[in-house]
Amino acid sequence: MIGYVTLGVRDMTRAKAFYTDLLADLNARVLLDMGRICFIGQKVSEPMLAVCIPYDEQPQHPGNGTMVAIPPGSKAAVDTIYHKAIELGAQCDGEPGQRIPDQFYGAYVRDPDGNKLAFYHFG
Repeated sequence: MIGYVTLGVRDMTRAKAFYTDLLADLNARVLLDMGRICFIGQKVSEPMLAVCIPYDEQPQHPGNGTMVAIPPGSKAAVDTIYHKAIELGAQCDGEPGQRIPDQFYGAYVRDPDGNKLAFYHFG
């Protein structure tokens, strides 16, 4: 149902480096780069993450309540990608942990532009 999610950024070079490095272990890469916008994922036929300089050329800002959730595949993988994000310059917005007993394990960060990301595992 979801084709792609777009996050506004200030610096495309920094954003592409952050997300391609962060998501490399999930086999994601830049699939389409059009200068102002870049699509990162596994295949264009599957959901992608896009980073862009806003079309209206106004400053980007994270949406209040907006968050992109990424399922890396296990609780251990949640921990790994969370720590990798922090190493790449993200800020903690909720350390890894069990949020709902036996159901939802998650961790939260803000990317270098302040966009909120969740890494999660169900079960």
